[in-house]
Amino acid sequence: MGIYFRNSYERGFGTYPLTGTVLAEAIAAALETGYRAFDTAQMYENEADVGAALAAGPIPRDELLITTKVHPDNFDEARFLPSVEESLKALRVDQVDVLLLHWPALDGVVPSVRLLERAREAGLTREIGVSNFTARQMREARDAVSAPIVTNQVEFHPLLDQSVLLAAAAETGIPLSSYCSVARGEVFKYPLFGEIGAAYGKTAAQVVLRWILQKGVSLNTMSTKPANIAANFDVMDFTLSSIDMAAIDRLQATGYRIVDRSLVPWAPEWD
Repeated sequence: MGIYFRNSYERGFGTYPLTGTVLAEAIAAALETGYRAFDTAQMYENEADVGAALAAGPIPRDELLITTKVHPDNFDEARFLPSVEESLKALRVDQVDVLLLHWPALDGVVPSVRLLERAREAGLTREIGVSNFTARQMREARDAVSAPIVTNQVEFHPLLDQSVLLAAAAETGIPLSSYCSVARGEVFKYPLFGEIGAAYGKTAAQVVLRWILQKGVSLNTMSTKPANIAANFDVMDFTLSSIDMAAIDRLQATGYRIVDRSLVPWAPEWD
């Protein structure tokens, strides 16, 4: 299932858009809860805050999995590796565990994916991956480099049909990981999740997150409330039935997408 399904890393803590004291307190709560995987990005402008919070925590570096992402503005050969070195300095680490391309390059993904592999060869990251890639771009990325692509981080929640990407993940061996896992709260407008949760003694949010995991997709969740941080982590002690999974699957026809080109200029034409 990939790097994110080892050592409890399938439940990652996302850090966007947090900064400063709010971020430090959230990371402290996440570490206490049991999170060991943390996600940031150059674009978030919080790598230094993430690095400080993790360094101040009680968990040794070798027990953490740190993911960051290269900004598309740094995809040219002159800026790519120096930008990653700046990220490492901000994060207070010698290398990250996973380095992603934050968005597919508008002029083709192969050159930037090869720069990603160069970062790995230079020891700046243990693993490489991508984010917001279409199925076609996943195939192009796989074929462009010899190193494995360990994830494609994408918008993934029950209100959006990502079956094309799931099929591409199976075909290419590039597992998916999620962002916007509860669709920024949109899922809570649907009573189904609470109704299903009542049968398992779980919240609506926990049902959504469990559905994602059972799709074979690793999680990134974010909250500033310790109770919610803990609840989002507590999703491994139950399994949704095939009937419940199918009921949730039907909501994918809603077609609710948060991130598109109107919001982000690098967004591709989605599958």
